[in-house]
Amino acid sequence: MPLGNGRLGMMPDGGVTKENIVLNDITLWSGAPQDANNYDAYKALPQIRKLLVEGKNDEAQELIDKDFVCKGKGGGSVPFGCFQVLGNLSIQYKYNNGDSTNVKFENYERELSLNKAIATCTYQVNGVTYTREYFTSFDNDVSIIKLRASKPGQLNCNISISRPEKGAVSLVGDELQLSGQLESGTDRKGMEYLARVKTKLIGGTLNTSNNTLTINGATEAIIYISAGTDFKDQSFKQKTSMTLAAALKTPYMVEKQHHIANFQKMFNRVNMSLGNTDNTQETTDKRLISFSKNPSADNGLAVLFFQYGRYLSICSTRVGLLPPNLQGLWANQIQTPWNGDYHLDINVQMNHWPLEVANLSELNLPLVELVRGMVKNGERTAKAYYNADGWVAHVITNPWHFTEPGESASWGISKSGSGWLCNNIWEHYTFTGDKKYLLSIYPILKGSAQFYNSILVKDPKTGWQVTSPSSSPENSFYMANGKTSSICMGATVDNQIIRELFDNVITASKVLGIDVSFRNQLMLKLKELPPAGVISKDGRIQEWLEDYKETDPQHRHIAHLYGLYPAPLITPEKTPELADAARKTLDVRGDDGTGWSIAYKILFWARLHDGNRAYKLYTALMRPTLRTDINYGSGGGIYPNLLDACPPFQIDGNFGATAGIAEMLIQSHAGYINLLPAIPDAWKSYGIVKGLRARGNFTVDMEWKNGKVIKYHVTSSSPRKVKVMVNGVLKQITASKA
Repeated sequence: MPLGNGRLGMMPDGGVTKENIVLNDITLWSGAPQDANNYDAYKALPQIRKLLVEGKNDEAQELIDKDFVCKGKGGGSVPFGCFQVLGNLSIQYKYNNGDSTNVKFENYERELSLNKAIATCTYQVNGVTYTREYFTSFDNDVSIIKLRASKPGQLNCNISISRPEKGAVSLVGDELQLSGQLESGTDRKGMEYLARVKTKLIGGTLNTSNNTLTINGATEAIIYISAGTDFKDQSFKQKTSMTLAAALKTPYMVEKQHHIANFQKMFNRVNMSLGNTDNTQETTDKRLISFSKNPSADNGLAVLFFQYGRYLSICSTRVGLLPPNLQGLWANQIQTPWNGDYHLDINVQMNHWPLEVANLSELNLPLVELVRGMVKNGERTAKAYYNADGWVAHVITNPWHFTEPGESASWGISKSGSGWLCNNIWEHYTFTGDKKYLLSIYPILKGSAQFYNSILVKDPKTGWQVTSPSSSPENSFYMANGKTSSICMGATVDNQIIRELFDNVITASKVLGIDVSFRNQLMLKLKELPPAGVISKDGRIQEWLEDYKETDPQHRHIAHLYGLYPAPLITPEKTPELADAARKTLDVRGDDGTGWSIAYKILFWARLHDGNRAYKLYTALMRPTLRTDINYGSGGGIYPNLLDACPPFQIDGNFGATAGIAEMLIQSHAGYINLLPAIPDAWKSYGIVKGLRARGNFTVDMEWKNGKVIKYHVTSSSPRKVKVMVNGVLKQITASKA
């Protein structure tokens, strides 16, 4: 059961005799800042481009692998680094006069309260009811576990802490400490961390020995865990001490009440109901199984999953810290899958897709600041590889703003990462209308546009200005000679991202009344770009500029539909031919995939106004699984605790599906607010939602019956006229004052 306060994470397993509680800090990374740029790479660029014009894509790819990737390891362990587990808190419970080998327990129950961000566990042994309560406090910024026995003196346990490597455990008085320093892979010091554990008892005694806190004969014990790292904080040791002291002084009920109140300031902004079919009688694991057999009997699971996504967002990031990584902030390993990093070819972007519409706008800001910090490194990378203006980032990054290509052309050379990130930070403006914010991000947007503007070359076959070399994320195609390649000129995703970015920079320049000369440059260049999509002979949107045959028609990435979502370039209303081609593209791609890929398809079908197909994909995503192998194909699903399985656990599927559920109920990318644009038959009977957000700084409440909106209310902090599509009719209304 995942708990988090945006910085600290905690995941208890609820064991009766022995409990493991995984501890995390979102800033705990191995590795260090590095310069992995190959400063001679740009010298190979003319030859790479020449080979691509000659149709020798495979030779161009070989040359890229030789001279145009990062130096050393980009996605390796160090110095790029890896998000790592902080440690494991172990509690050994003692019953039956210390004998814990044959404990008989009954009435066992666990719960995670999404609207309080508190987990509980209760059970009975020998007539004694044991209760546990866990939360990562949004008040004093510590993790707290409260243990209680219903009869005096019946609580006995040993508390210890450990880490698989690079962790030293010590006792300082009655405080248990875990400290260490991770590998950096450079001559710099690796990241340091410290966790402190203390207890408060009612009754009983506390003994300390062998790096263990031993509680005997207590009625109640509260465990406090204060932790931190030296990431941007050289005084973290003193801070963890002060934080722990403040928590120990605060009465437990006060801490708990403040925690709930602070959490609910964000969580309670949105309420949703999809009618009265709600299977709350079964536990979540059984509920998932029942849903897979009869989805229509449990619309409440969609509400739970949507609110769980919002819960996970609130718990896994915080203004001023890092954005959620591939696992949010929860990791139970030293070598987290895919380094637990920030993948820039969809994954970190998907992590943020629900935030605006789900009324958690400020949680986009950690990503904005991560991107802002990438610009300087990205400028060096732009010069090193392309001798270009502006800044670029490729496929992966980390807390130290890695922008270089990855170490293999097959996946690491895609240069759309920076442009894709600009979509995320732009959307925060479109939803808020905050011009001060727009002014602050304008240099980021402009720098990205400058890069693409300066690297475009003329495709001799079409005359369009395109990127070269280019690739469609992680996919490949067959060449005429039967060989395969990943490298081309003008992959569709590049064309769409550049078109959208140029449009957005032009709009920003007009809104801010600045940069007329650069605006005019982009307006001229837009006319030379490929269209938002080129339709192939078989009616699909081409993934590449040429109509290559893909090596994997059901590939998990569908980057060539970027123009459909998240961009507004392809819509059923304005580009019906491209919308039809997108449908055919999705039909061939199929409905299976990794967890995040299925979530992406929910969003595509919602944008195509096909609610039933979007719902079909939602039900596919919700299939129960226990798989934890590394998967690149089909077989995504949901674990019993509702975390997404790529597999393994990868949190982007949770966030993508949360955005998808919202997209079925409200859209605002096409110049107006569209209510119920893709509502599936299963949700038509009755529903009510309050607090969803629309672009233009609007908040929307609505109620529907039999698929028709019967009541709606649009508010804004700056009331003005807005167009709203209600039951197929486009109306102009004046929003009320929020």
